[in-house]
Amino acid sequence: MGPPGAGKGTQAKLLTERYGIPQLSTGDMLRTAVAQATEVGKRAKAVMDAGQLVSDEIVNEIVSDRIDSADCARGFILDGYPRTVPQAVALDRMLEEKGLKLDAVIELKVDEAALVRRMENRVTETVAAGGTVRSDDNPEAFRRRLQEYREKDRSAFGTLRPNRSVEDGGRHGGCAYGYRRDREDSGIGAAFAKMGAPGS
Repeated sequence: MGPPGAGKGTQAKLLTERYGIPQLSTGDMLRTAVAQATEVGKRAKAVMDAGQLVSDEIVNEIVSDRIDSADCARGFILDGYPRTVPQAVALDRMLEEKGLKLDAVIELKVDEAALVRRMENRVTETVAAGGTVRSDDNPEAFRRRLQEYREKDRSAFGTLRPNRSVEDGGRHGGCAYGYRRDREDSGIGAAFAKMGAPGS
């Protein structure tokens, strides 16, 4: 977990490579469910086609279905989920029903001024390359997203009940993330190293 632009997806991919367990991103799971026309995917598509936000109930069901997949048997990494207190409560209940528990919760703490600078640099590079800039890639909108994280996502973080104490991924600025495949003694790698290999 962490604020927008903190590198959650980047770190999750590195951990996936290192431990051989899947990264579960709600966006990816939602798109897959819709593309495969699963029952919950059909409901999600109907909501999105109507221009509405997908409800927590639908998101939770999609996550539950994905966790039941064979490739999650040895473990999985939840990337950016849960994002609300109701989602966190539902996740605890969902895992309990499946006889599972979170091994750890890792929060990426990044200096917010560094995140804004990184966003501004990304916009500059995108424009220079002739690309399209996201509508929310401006300082004002980005700060609103950071505020939303503090008010909503951070509350969900405090609701989760991992087997181990909440792990701190470390405070990083810019792109200097704490995990590298050859350095498990720092940041996120250290958190996973302390947990042991998935399934152990």
